[in-house]
Amino acid sequence: MSDLIKEQFDAVAQSYDLQRRQLIPCFDDFYSTARDWVNIDKKSPRILDIGTGTGLFAAYVQQKYPEAQLTLIDISEEMLKGARMRFGEDPNVQYISGDFATYAFDGQQYDIVISSLAIHHLAHEDKSRLFHKIYTRLTEGGIFVNADQIAGTSAYFDNLYKEQWEHTINQSGLPNEVIASAIERRKLDRNATFEDQLKWLSDAGFAEAECIYKYNEFGVFFAQK
Repeated sequence: MSDLIKEQFDAVAQSYDLQRRQLIPCFDDFYSTARDWVNIDKKSPRILDIGTGTGLFAAYVQQKYPEAQLTLIDISEEMLKGARMRFGEDPNVQYISGDFATYAFDGQQYDIVISSLAIHHLAHEDKSRLFHKIYTRLTEGGIFVNADQIAGTSAYFDNLYKEQWEHTINQSGLPNEVIASAIERRKLDRNATFEDQLKWLSDAGFAEAECIYKYNEFGVFFAQK
């Protein structure tokens, strides 16, 4: 993942959570659907959150599994500071400051892997490689829930999604400089279609894979090993 992405997220880390609800038009459905699909028959599952940011998605999942063993990885140390503030001294939460695209996770196995609004920053070939890595890190029957951005099936839809998103955030009440910063960050996005992402999940070996929620360019994927 590029240094530019790290720098941009370092810069907005302190206000990221406050802004996110207004920058994601479908915020409640997006995160509630992702959380609802994190289901496994274990009281204390081992959960890896890839590109955790400030730990927002992980916190939703922890509400469901309060005894979960959480591992949070992010390339932005400033974002991880937000996660550390969120979880305090919780002994069940571990932190990794590193690039999830290249981090090896040697010997580590997880029951659940989650991610939100992170993987779309990778080049497409790196997304595919990451899905393979996630598959190998999951226990048998383990699940992967990815709440992320999705490309349209054509430039026509991509342009419509962009126009609708910018119209919505311009009506959000956010300061102009915050809106301008969000639009600038979006220039680094490398969204993939849901068809491509499902193919990469299948190619990685997942027995089941589906896009179980979609609102314009925001979607939730579920896959099971």
